[in-house]
Amino acid sequence: MSLFLKVFLWFWLATVLVIGALAVASSLTRTEDSPRAPLFVETVVASYGRNAAAAYERGGAGVLGEYLRHVEGESGIDARLFGAAGEELTGEGGATEDERKLAARVMETGEPVFKPLWPKMMLEARPVAGAGGARYAFVVRMPLGPGRGPFGILSDNSAALVVRLLAVVLTAGLLCYLLARYIVSPVVKLREVTRQVSRGDLSARVGPLLGKRRDELAAMGRDFDVMAAQVEALMSAQRRLLRDISHELRSPLARLSVALDLARKRAGPEAASALSRIELESARLNEMIGQLLTLSRWEAGAGPVQEAPLDLAALVREVAEDADFEARAQDREVRLETCGACETTGAAVLLRSAFENVVRNAVRHAPPGTAVRVSLACGREGGGGRARIGVRDEGPGVPEEALSDIFRPFYRVDDARDRATGGTGLGLAITERAVRLHGGTVTAANMPGGGFLVEITLPLSPERAAGKSP
Repeated sequence: MSLFLKVFLWFWLATVLVIGALAVASSLTRTEDSPRAPLFVETVVASYGRNAAAAYERGGAGVLGEYLRHVEGESGIDARLFGAAGEELTGEGGATEDERKLAARVMETGEPVFKPLWPKMMLEARPVAGAGGARYAFVVRMPLGPGRGPFGILSDNSAALVVRLLAVVLTAGLLCYLLARYIVSPVVKLREVTRQVSRGDLSARVGPLLGKRRDELAAMGRDFDVMAAQVEALMSAQRRLLRDISHELRSPLARLSVALDLARKRAGPEAASALSRIELESARLNEMIGQLLTLSRWEAGAGPVQEAPLDLAALVREVAEDADFEARAQDREVRLETCGACETTGAAVLLRSAFENVVRNAVRHAPPGTAVRVSLACGREGGGGRARIGVRDEGPGVPEEALSDIFRPFYRVDDARDRATGGTGLGLAITERAVRLHGGTVTAANMPGGGFLVEITLPLSPERAAGKSP
């Protein structure tokens, strides 16, 4: 579940719970013993009571009954008049137990009494004095007004209740949504910029995306921008240093090669082995400088890849054949097992360099008498066509914790894959940069049955991907 959804749901739930708790607390802490009708309603009820007593004293039960039916038709109030002994004076009967109890209480206390009949009705009983001093109790049953009743909003009909609850919940939801969006928005923007930085775009900054915010999240974004700027400066300095050193070393190496040729002509046979060693190390140093220049050029952003249609099958087959020719001189071979028809777009020089580095690295670490197996397969994954190039050797592999580090420049494992094999720690780094420039990925893994596998994944050309299946 995303952070935004968590914040939104928690805020919304908390708001609804607070509203519910407030409604319950208001009901439980009500200061009145019972709900009361508005003052003007009580005045009207008192007037009806006096008129009912006068009608009874004037004409008895019959006149009283006619008057009470008139009151019900006029105002919708169901009214009854009780005598001092608790008897209903109309003689029609039908009085409820609650009405009789309220009448008795009024006769005893002489004070008005109110009782809610949840959720929509209320009983009110009040004392009435007759013209001759007789005492009566006038009891009415009438609807509760809006907002009355033991739980406030729960006193109306179901439709009104649903509308009110929906209005409260939706209003709270809207406010919580806006608040959650305001809180989480900088985190989402920071994540987007972090992804850009992780993909190699060190110029990405989160500050312009935050606008004029001045809170802690904005401060975190500014701190991130400072960190990204420092990393960008350090990386730029490192690349510039590698490039400058590599350029500066090229001239002494050229002079060293000339001096080596002169030394061969002037020295005797006894110096031949030492001079050959100097030539070998000079060639290795020259190769490493070339790789450094290539790596620094790509990391410095030499510009977009010049895309052109490229036959991956032909390129992989050519690299495998060249590597096999070199490997046979070392008692090894390179075997192309599968090679499906695949096309992509990109720079042939860059991809050839990437493939050659992987294959030659596998040959270098494969045990004598074994074969390096190369495969190319094409297929569709999630609607997009992908080409997979696998290079597997039978060597000892690398420690699991080093699998993610072997694509870093100058990284070497101190066990089987060390300097004695002739590696400089730049080949796989160059491969990773070249593949990434083409929108692909490169991974490495130790195989369960022994050996080491490097797999390169590249996107296929759209028109080619649409027509291929695994």
